[in-house]
Amino acid sequence: MLSNQAKIESLIFVSGNEGITVTELAQLCGIMKPAVLEQLNKLQEKYTSDKSCSFQLYQTGDHFKLTTKKSFASLVKNYFESPTMTTLSTQALETLAIVAYKQPITRTEIDEIRGVQSSGMLQKLTAFDLVEERERSQAPGRPILYGTTEEFLNYFGLTSLKQLPEIKQEDPEKAFNVDNLMGLFEKTVASDESRKREEDND
Repeated sequence: MLSNQAKIESLIFVSGNEGITVTELAQLCGIMKPAVLEQLNKLQEKYTSDKSCSFQLYQTGDHFKLTTKKSFASLVKNYFESPTMTTLSTQALETLAIVAYKQPITRTEIDEIRGVQSSGMLQKLTAFDLVEERERSQAPGRPILYGTTEEFLNYFGLTSLKQLPEIKQEDPEKAFNVDNLMGLFEKTVASDESRKREEDND
């Protein structure tokens, strides 16, 4: 039988960058808030005392999430700056397109459009400084709202989000499907590459 600590740890892990509140943990695990706080303290003690563990418990407002310890910062930085990471994958571009067109948007809303979990992609895009956490939604659980950054504009050679191709509004339900968003986004990338080639030839 799973212990309450194991349940809490697993829920914090899957909550990703969003984090999860004590209230949510109490409801999902079927225990009282004081018991949740006790287990959170024990988890933090476990992570702190175990030098072979890379995780730490991090609190932002009333949300708890798992992050890597500061001592691993250079290792994680090297990972994101490695040649294999400098080119955005199709999954990353797909996530980025949704954020660009639908911002501010929550991870859950992105997941619904993509049909898969997007926490990992958002973490990578945030590490690349293409996406940022804006604020928290007023919806239950107060999830993080994501938006694009200045670096996003620089990366694709844009001066404004207004340069993104317009989405036709005749059929709103189809307008924001993944294929449509990716198609529009790829037009922007293609036009930017064309512009860069013209500049190189001048």
